[in-house]
Amino acid sequence: MTRKMNWEQLLSPIRHGEIQTRLALDSGRSAFHKDYDRIVFSSAFRRLDRKTQVHPLVENDHIHSRLTHSLEVGCVGRSLGSNVAHRLGAQLPSRISAGDVGDIVQAACLAHDIGNPPYGHTGEDAIRYFFSEPKNAHFLEGLSDAEIIDLQTFEGNAQGLRIVSQVEGHRFEGGMRLTYATMGAFIKYPWSSNYVANGQQKKFGCYQSELAILTDVATNLGLLSTGEHAWCRHPLVYLLEAADDICYCLIDLEDGIELQLLRYDEVETLIRPVFGDIWETIEPELRGADNERRRIQMLRGYAMEIMVNAVSDAFVREQEALLSGKLHGSIIDYCAVEVQELVTGAKRMARERIFNDARKLAVEVGSYATLSVLLEGFLSAVNECVTEGGAKYRNRRIIDLMGRSAPQPDWSLYSAYMRALDYISGMTDNHAAMISRQFSGYQPD
Repeated sequence: MTRKMNWEQLLSPIRHGEIQTRLALDSGRSAFHKDYDRIVFSSAFRRLDRKTQVHPLVENDHIHSRLTHSLEVGCVGRSLGSNVAHRLGAQLPSRISAGDVGDIVQAACLAHDIGNPPYGHTGEDAIRYFFSEPKNAHFLEGLSDAEIIDLQTFEGNAQGLRIVSQVEGHRFEGGMRLTYATMGAFIKYPWSSNYVANGQQKKFGCYQSELAILTDVATNLGLLSTGEHAWCRHPLVYLLEAADDICYCLIDLEDGIELQLLRYDEVETLIRPVFGDIWETIEPELRGADNERRRIQMLRGYAMEIMVNAVSDAFVREQEALLSGKLHGSIIDYCAVEVQELVTGAKRMARERIFNDARKLAVEVGSYATLSVLLEGFLSAVNECVTEGGAKYRNRRIIDLMGRSAPQPDWSLYSAYMRALDYISGMTDNHAAMISRQFSGYQPD
C-alpha cells in the first residue's frame, strides 16, 4: 500500500515551540495570517532590503533587492496557494479556506531567502570557501565530521530554518514560533548536510544544530521519511519553488532591461509563446505603453497570470504524487511546454547576459575578501573565548560587537561558530563591507 501524507496534518495550525496557548485578542486573523505578520515584522526580513538579489550594491532604485524579490514571490505564492485550494475544494479539511492556504504559501515565500548572507549566493560560496581553505583548517580542530560538513557546505536555506526557529522572536525558545504548516511549506530541503557531502543532494535545509527541530516539524506534519535525518517535501514547497522561479525568470529579465543588459524586443520574443492565441488581444495594449519600463511591467503581469494558472492546474493533476512524496523535479516540469521553455530560456538568458556583467562580477570577487576578513576576525575571537576560557582584549571587543549572539566560554566550539555565522550572515551587503574595512584598519572620513 502506498504511503501518503494527508492535508489534515499538512495544514496544521499548531505552532512550533509554543509553550502555552495565549489569549486570542485578534480573532480576525488566522494563525497563518499571524505567521505572515511575524515574518514581516522581523529584523531579519527587514535587512533583506540591503541584501543582494542579483546585482550587488546597485544604485538604481528600480533594481530588485532581496526584500522586493521576497515580497513579489509572496504575492505570486499567495495566488498559487489560493488557486490550488479553490480547485481542491472539499479535498481539504473543512476548517481550511482557500485564503488560509494562500496565507501559508505567502508566509513561506516571504521567508524563503531570509537566511541568505551578504552578497547572496556568492556570499554562501565565500563562506564555504573560507572553511575549505587549508590555511583555515585550524578552525575545524575539535569539531565532529558532521559539524565540519555544516560549515564547509554553508547553506542559506539551512540558515533560514535556524533564523525562523531559533534566532528571531523568542530567541532559542522557538524563534518566531510559526505554525507547522508554514514551517513545512518553508523548508525546501528537509534533510541534513550529510546528503550534500555524500553527493545525494545539491542543497540541504538543516544544520546539526536544528536536527531536533526538523524532526519535530516532520513528525507533526506527517512528512514521509526517506532516510536518516531526511524526509520528503511538504507539497506546498512546490508552490513556493514555482513562485520563486516565476519571479526569478521574469524579474531578472526586467532588471536586465533596466540596466541595459538586455533589449525589450528580445525579452518579448522569449515570453510571447506562453500567450498563444491571446497575444493578439494584449499586443495593442503593450504597444500603447508610453515607455519600455511600463511595457515590460505589463508584459510581466500578463505572463505571471498565465504561469500561475498553469502551475495551479499541474499541482491539482499531480496531487497524488505530491502526497505520496514521489513527484520528481519541480512542478514547472509538469506544466505546458511553453511555460517550461520560458523558465529555462529566461534562466539561460540571465546566466549568459546578466550574471556575467563586469561590475557585478567585480563586486562578487571582492566579497570573498570582505567575508574572509569578517570570518577570520569573528571566528578567531569566539575560538579563543571557548578554547582558552575567555578572550583577550582585542577579541573581547569583537565578541562585544556580537551583542546577543556572543558565545560564552563554556559553550561548544560548534555552537560558538554558529553564533558567529548568525551574526555575519545577518549583515547587509553595505554593513559587511563597512565592518570589513574597519577590521582592516579603515578610518572613517
